[in-house]
Amino acid sequence: MSNAAVFKIDPKLDLVLERMVDVSPEAMWAAWTKPDLIKKWFTPAPWTTVECSIDLKPGGLFATTMRSPDGQEFPNNGCYLEIVENEKLVFTDALTASYRPSEGGFFTAMILLERQGLGTKYTVVAMHKDEAGKKKHEAMGFHQGWGKALDQMLALIRAM
Repeated sequence: MSNAAVFKIDPKLDLVLERMVDVSPEAMWAAWTKPDLIKKWFTPAPWTTVECSIDLKPGGLFATTMRSPDGQEFPNNGCYLEIVENEKLVFTDALTASYRPSEGGFFTAMILLERQGLGTKYTVVAMHKDEAGKKKHEAMGFHQGWGKALDQMLALIRAM
Protein backbone atom coordinates (compact mmCIF):
# COMPACT_ATOMS: atom_id res chain seq x y z
CA MET A 1 0.00 0.00 0.00
CA SER A 2 1.39 3.41 -0.88
CA ASN A 3 1.48 6.31 1.56
CA ALA A 4 -1.13 8.10 -0.55
CA ALA A 5 -3.66 5.40 0.32
CA VAL A 6 -3.83 6.40 3.99
CA PHE A 7 -5.22 9.89 3.44
CA LYS A 8 -7.24 11.77 0.88
CA ILE A 9 -6.13 15.09 -0.58
CA ASP A 10 -8.74 17.82 -0.07
CA PRO A 11 -8.19 20.36 -2.86
CA LYS A 12 -9.99 23.02 -0.82
CA LEU A 13 -7.59 22.68 2.12
CA ASP A 14 -4.38 21.06 0.87
CA LEU A 15 -1.44 22.19 -1.23
CA VAL A 16 0.59 19.50 -2.98
CA LEU A 17 4.05 19.48 -4.52
CA GLU A 18 4.99 16.26 -6.28
CA ARG A 19 8.08 15.47 -8.29
CA MET A 20 10.09 12.49 -9.50
CA VAL A 21 13.74 12.94 -8.52
CA ASP A 22 16.91 11.01 -9.29
CA VAL A 23 18.11 10.47 -5.72
CA SER A 24 17.29 7.74 -3.23
CA PRO A 25 14.67 7.98 -0.48
CA GLU A 26 17.49 7.34 2.01
CA ALA A 27 19.41 10.41 0.84
CA MET A 28 16.27 12.55 1.00
CA TRP A 29 15.47 11.18 4.45
CA ALA A 30 18.91 12.18 5.69
CA ALA A 31 18.44 15.68 4.24
CA TRP A 32 15.13 15.99 6.11
CA THR A 33 16.31 14.60 9.44
CA LYS A 34 19.85 15.91 10.05
CA PRO A 35 20.00 19.50 11.35
CA ASP A 36 23.37 20.22 9.71
CA LEU A 37 21.92 19.26 6.32
CA ILE A 38 18.60 21.07 6.80
CA LYS A 39 20.48 24.31 7.42
CA LYS A 40 22.06 23.97 3.96
CA TRP A 41 18.89 23.62 1.88
CA PHE A 42 15.61 24.15 3.80
CA THR A 43 14.97 27.85 3.15
CA PRO A 44 14.77 29.14 -0.43
CA ALA A 45 17.77 31.38 -1.19
CA PRO A 46 18.47 34.20 -0.61
CA TRP A 47 16.86 33.34 2.75
CA THR A 48 18.85 31.03 5.03
CA THR A 49 18.16 28.60 7.83
CA VAL A 50 20.46 29.61 10.68
CA GLU A 51 19.27 27.23 13.39
CA CYS A 52 17.70 23.78 13.39
CA SER A 53 16.79 21.45 16.25
CA ILE A 54 15.39 17.97 15.71
CA ASP A 55 14.16 15.41 18.21
CA LEU A 56 13.14 12.76 15.70
CA LYS A 57 10.32 10.94 17.46
CA PRO A 58 6.55 11.38 17.63
CA GLY A 59 6.01 14.35 19.93
CA GLY A 60 9.58 15.50 19.31
CA LEU A 61 10.58 19.05 18.44
CA PHE A 62 11.21 20.22 14.87
CA ALA A 63 12.44 23.82 15.09
CA THR A 64 14.09 26.10 12.57
CA THR A 65 15.02 29.74 12.45
CA MET A 66 14.94 31.39 9.05
CA ARG A 67 16.82 34.59 8.27
CA SER A 68 15.63 37.02 5.61
CA PRO A 69 18.09 38.72 3.26
CA ASP A 70 17.83 41.89 5.42
CA GLY A 71 18.73 39.97 8.59
CA GLN A 72 15.32 39.49 10.22
CA GLU A 73 14.94 36.13 11.97
CA PHE A 74 11.79 34.04 11.99
CA PRO A 75 11.69 31.11 14.44
CA ASN A 76 9.38 28.20 13.63
CA ASN A 77 8.60 25.50 16.17
CA GLY A 78 6.68 22.35 15.50
CA CYS A 79 6.10 18.79 16.55
CA TYR A 80 6.62 15.50 14.75
CA LEU A 81 3.44 13.45 14.50
CA GLU A 82 4.45 10.42 12.44
CA ILE A 83 7.80 9.02 11.39
CA VAL A 84 8.33 6.08 9.02
CA GLU A 85 12.02 5.96 8.21
CA ASN A 86 12.83 6.65 4.54
CA GLU A 87 9.10 6.86 3.69
CA LYS A 88 7.04 9.37 5.66
CA LEU A 89 7.58 12.37 7.90
CA VAL A 90 4.62 14.30 9.32
CA PHE A 91 4.99 17.45 11.40
CA THR A 92 2.84 20.40 12.40
CA ASP A 93 3.24 23.89 13.77
CA ALA A 94 -0.14 23.54 15.52
CA LEU A 95 1.75 21.75 18.29
CA THR A 96 5.15 22.14 19.90
CA ALA A 97 7.26 19.46 21.57
CA SER A 98 5.39 16.89 23.65
CA TYR A 99 2.20 17.68 21.73
CA ARG A 100 1.68 21.01 23.50
CA PRO A 101 -0.69 23.34 21.58
CA SER A 102 1.04 26.28 19.94
CA GLU A 103 -0.08 29.83 19.33
CA GLY A 104 -1.24 30.43 15.77
CA GLY A 105 -0.54 27.06 14.18
CA PHE A 106 -0.68 27.32 10.42
CA PHE A 107 -0.42 23.88 8.80
CA THR A 108 0.54 20.23 8.99
CA ALA A 109 3.13 18.93 6.51
CA MET A 110 3.39 15.40 5.19
CA ILE A 111 6.59 14.43 3.37
CA LEU A 112 6.24 11.21 1.38
CA LEU A 113 9.18 9.37 -0.19
CA GLU A 114 8.33 6.48 -2.51
CA ARG A 115 11.09 4.51 -4.23
CA GLN A 116 10.68 4.50 -8.00
CA GLY A 117 13.46 2.53 -9.69
CA LEU A 118 16.71 4.31 -8.81
CA GLY A 119 14.90 7.49 -7.80
CA THR A 120 12.12 8.75 -5.58
CA LYS A 121 8.61 10.04 -5.99
CA TYR A 122 8.74 13.04 -3.63
CA THR A 123 5.43 14.40 -2.39
CA VAL A 124 4.78 17.23 0.03
CA VAL A 125 1.24 17.81 1.27
CA ALA A 126 0.57 20.98 3.27
CA MET A 127 -2.75 20.57 5.08
CA HIS A 128 -4.62 23.61 6.38
CA LYS A 129 -7.57 23.95 8.74
CA ASP A 130 -9.51 26.23 6.40
CA GLU A 131 -9.55 27.58 2.85
CA ALA A 132 -8.23 30.97 3.99
CA GLY A 133 -5.11 29.32 5.44
CA LYS A 134 -4.53 27.38 2.25
CA LYS A 135 -4.94 30.48 0.10
CA LYS A 136 -2.60 32.46 2.36
CA HIS A 137 0.08 29.76 2.12
CA GLU A 138 -0.36 29.54 -1.64
CA ALA A 139 -0.08 33.34 -1.97
CA MET A 140 3.10 33.25 0.15
CA GLY A 141 4.61 31.17 -2.66
CA PHE A 142 4.19 27.59 -1.47
CA HIS A 143 4.87 25.94 -4.84
CA GLN A 144 7.73 28.22 -5.81
CA GLY A 145 9.35 28.22 -2.35
CA TRP A 146 9.04 24.51 -1.62
CA GLY A 147 10.10 23.75 -5.20
CA LYS A 148 13.21 25.91 -4.87
CA ALA A 149 14.02 24.33 -1.50
CA LEU A 150 13.70 20.89 -3.14
CA ASP A 151 16.10 21.96 -5.90
CA GLN A 152 18.55 23.10 -3.21
CA MET A 153 18.17 19.79 -1.37
CA LEU A 154 18.85 17.84 -4.56
CA ALA A 155 21.93 19.91 -5.36
CA LEU A 156 23.24 19.25 -1.84
CA ILE A 157 22.61 15.49 -2.09
CA ARG A 158 24.26 15.26 -5.51
CA ALA A 159 27.32 17.13 -4.19
CA MET A 160 27.77 14.78 -1.23
